[in-house]
Order: sequence, then structure tokens, then C-alpha cells
Amino acid sequence: MLEVRDIKYSYNNDYQALKGVSLKIEKGEMVALLGKNGAGKSTLFLHLNGIYEPDEGKVFIDGEELKYDKKSLLKFRQKVGIVFQNPDDQIFAPTVEEDVAFGPLNLGLSMEEVQDRVEEALERVGMSGFEKTAPHHLSGGQKKRVAIAGILAMKPEIMVLDEPTAGLDPQGVTNLVKLLKELNDEGITIVISTHEVDLVPDYANRVFVLVGGELIAEGTPKDIFSQPDILESANLKIPIVTELFQQIEAE
Repeated sequence: MLEVRDIKYSYNNDYQALKGVSLKIEKGEMVALLGKNGAGKSTLFLHLNGIYEPDEGKVFIDGEELKYDKKSLLKFRQKVGIVFQNPDDQIFAPTVEEDVAFGPLNLGLSMEEVQDRVEEALERVGMSGFEKTAPHHLSGGQKKRVAIAGILAMKPEIMVLDEPTAGLDPQGVTNLVKLLKELNDEGITIVISTHEVDLVPDYANRVFVLVGGELIAEGTPKDIFSQPDILESANLKIPIVTELFQQIEAE
């Protein structure tokens, strides 16, 4: 279980991005964190594997509190992997193979084990055959898959993805959601931040809504999307499926 308890965080002791956020995500869930740009989603995500340290509050995984010394962070980040919104912020090595290998190498694994993990991760995301390719020759969707492979190679229990469908064409979105659902079926807990509401009922079993650094709602997609006032408070559009139900009821 991943738990955030009363997290508060300010930038430059001025702008308060998180105002006491608390949430629990159970093992094996696939959850969506909904909110407009500036709601605090990315800031919250950067706390989930210790990239940011809160001004107040705590983060726990399986009941163990996250500490911020180097040894504790390494242990925590093996369990919780984060995929940034822009894969160019994450991919930095000269080739795909080297990039995916970076994390496992830092675990002190043998070269044989590292190579096995790289091959397995690239195959899992459909990028086998691109090992020697320079990342700047890849499409946006391919880069996103390489970034995910880099996290998979660490064999995490939890994957946190910040706006993973941003910049993808419809087919790329479909392929990515299919991959994430498959990973979740294999036991990996998936946490996705998004402001794109239409896909959420297709993959999430639970939804959190964040507004101005505060959590204003939590529930199943049906619970959340049957309450248009919540979406209006978050300045999010009503999903197509909700609009259809409203039209049917009106008739």
C-alpha cells in the first residue's frame, strides 16, 4: 500500500502547491488522479518516490515511512517508479539500450542480469529491436514506451505516470492504455495523473480529484462522474459517457 499523509509543500516558501493532501492506494489498484494543470498533480507525484521532500507530512509504502537519506531513497525508488510527462526529461543516454540499463546498473546487478532485464522490459513495451537506436530518432509514443521500459527494468511494485497520454495520437493513447492495463493485470499498482477524463472509466477502479493543492473527492469512476458539480469545481469537462446518460435521463 502507498500512503500519503497530510502532505504540505510550498515552492520558495511562497506558493503552496499542496495543502495537506492525504490518500491511500492499495496494492494492485489502478487509480487516476484528476485535476487541471496547476492543481498540484505533478508536485504530489514527485513526493511519491522522494524526488521532493514535503514541508510537512509523510509518505509510506507498506507501512514503512519514507526517509530521505541516500540508502532509504534507493530502496524506496526500487518499489515506486515514476514516468514523467515529457519523456525527454527522463531519457538521456545515447541509445535505448543504455537508457533502460541505467537503473539496473545502479542497483549493482551483474551485466548478465542487467541485459536480461533490458531485453525483458523492451519486449514488454513492444520496443525490441530498438536497442541501438538513438532516442532522438524515436516518435513521442516510442519515447514514452522507452521511459516505461526504464522503470520496468527496476521491477517496481508501483508505477506512477504523470499525464502519460499527453502528446500521443489516438492510436498511441489506445496502445499505451492497453499496456498499462496489462501491467496492472500482472500485479503492478498503477497511478496515473490526467486531466483527460474520457478514458478514465475504461481503466481506473478509483479516482481522486485534486483542486488547488487539495483533494476534494475520492471514489469509483461511477461515483465521481455521476456528480457533475465535482468536475465543475475542478474545472474538468464532463466525460462523454456521463453526458450520454444525462441526455437519456432527460428524455
